[in-house]
Amino acid sequence: MARILIIDDEESIRIMLREMLEQEGFEITDACSGKEAMRIQLKKPADLIITDIIMPDMEGIETIFEFKERFPKVKVIAISGGGIVKPDTYLKMAESFGVTYTFTKPVERKKLLCAVRELLGH
Repeated sequence: MARILIIDDEESIRIMLREMLEQEGFEITDACSGKEAMRIQLKKPADLIITDIIMPDMEGIETIFEFKERFPKVKVIAISGGGIVKPDTYLKMAESFGVTYTFTKPVERKKLLCAVRELLGH
């Protein structure tokens, strides 16, 4: 069973994504920050991370960079609702770090599930 790690500082987003992906048979772990996610990844590695971009502590771009450097085989999906600038700006930065799929919040269920399945080879 593929493991997915959801990283978002908004609990409601983590819960929504967890429920959606568990219904599809994936094993889910979640974290409220990039730092917490890194601790989890070291103990119980995920095959895919879904990370928000704007977060306290260790924001999403830094999280993506560190995950790609320390765990080069992990797949990454980035999501953003924006911040000071539009979400597209942040998501384009994520793509420059090797993120295959990016989505603006609210994330469309069907598109996210297609991306997850493709990245995990399902």
